[in-house]
Amino acid sequence: MYELKAHAGIPRSLTLMLAIMAGISVANIYYCQPLLNMIRMDMGLSEFHVNLMPVLTQVGYALGLLFIVPLGDMIDRRHIVLVNFSLLIFALITIYFSKNAGMLLAGSFVTGICSVTPQIFIPMVSLFSKPDERELKTGMVLSGLLTGILASRVFSGLIGEWFGWRSMFLIAAAMMLISTAIVFKALPNVPTTYRGTFFTMLKSIGELFLRFPQARIFSIRSGFAFGSFLALWACLAFRMKQAPFFQDSKAVGLLGLCGIAGALTASRIGKYIKRYGVEKFCNAGSLLMAAAWATFYFGNSSYAAIVVGIILIDIGMQFIQLGNQSSVMKLCPEATSRMNTIFMTIYFIGGSLGTFLAGTFWTLWGWNGTVLAGLLLTALSFGTTLISYCRK
Repeated sequence: MYELKAHAGIPRSLTLMLAIMAGISVANIYYCQPLLNMIRMDMGLSEFHVNLMPVLTQVGYALGLLFIVPLGDMIDRRHIVLVNFSLLIFALITIYFSKNAGMLLAGSFVTGICSVTPQIFIPMVSLFSKPDERELKTGMVLSGLLTGILASRVFSGLIGEWFGWRSMFLIAAAMMLISTAIVFKALPNVPTTYRGTFFTMLKSIGELFLRFPQARIFSIRSGFAFGSFLALWACLAFRMKQAPFFQDSKAVGLLGLCGIAGALTASRIGKYIKRYGVEKFCNAGSLLMAAAWATFYFGNSSYAAIVVGIILIDIGMQFIQLGNQSSVMKLCPEATSRMNTIFMTIYFIGGSLGTFLAGTFWTLWGWNGTVLAGLLLTALSFGTTLISYCRK
């Protein structure tokens, strides 16, 4: 088993494998979204309670980012990935056998915690890529991650329609078992960059958070944007079930394919970030997301408007994420995993906030409430950028 060396470059074949594994592992967070109505009816849950499934998944993911991803700086990442994948298999099987809300939500929570593997891969690629290839190869892994998110909704919608929602989680467990075998065989040993205890490492995350004010700005505005993005997918299944659509989980999954533009964007825009600057990318992303929510509001009964809105919100989200995430890790190259932890923990806290707000506003005001939640979070993302301008 060979070992990677910092800035010496990563083989394209390994980068491709990491991109595929990133997509497969992150997909587990999103399988439930097109299936929420099926799960609600099968288990006799309310819309509010079934919406806690994606909320707890996002909260679990945030905790995994905080406590697992930083270990990549002090423990061989290969070992971390293998343990995570093994626990993920157990969590998915728990969801499959769920007989009550407790089992369902517990399995979802652990699934979120153990699906953080892509955020172990991304800083690894950033650290070990050649400097002139960093954005390109980081974008490749991010594209794999985004493709996994999009494909997960389509795949789970189809599987749910044909075989029932439980089958999706059994299939997911089988895919993770295969992925575990591939990682065991193909992932090289990865040298560590931190010497110390787990508690001093956690303390160092707080020190890095205070040391780099830019990291806070990059992370917070991305978190609000991600919350706006997830607000759509938290409630789209409920909207599509209503008039004039009357569509099932399969249609919601197929709509996810419209977001493939976002995944394609992530693999191509990296080289332009240096040229135009991360701030311009963030501003453009916020405008695209605001335009998407306006489209959802004025075209709430139109398939064409829903499709256009999904494309706009996906591209806008990737404008914001890739620029900010790569910028955070550049602030302290010797601590890429811990810097990525700061970014992604705040990022998924924002995602959890968006999912919760969307579900709550849906309960109060229906689709218009979801649009309000999305616009509010987009405005907060843009406002964070304005505040950073005023402080300069």
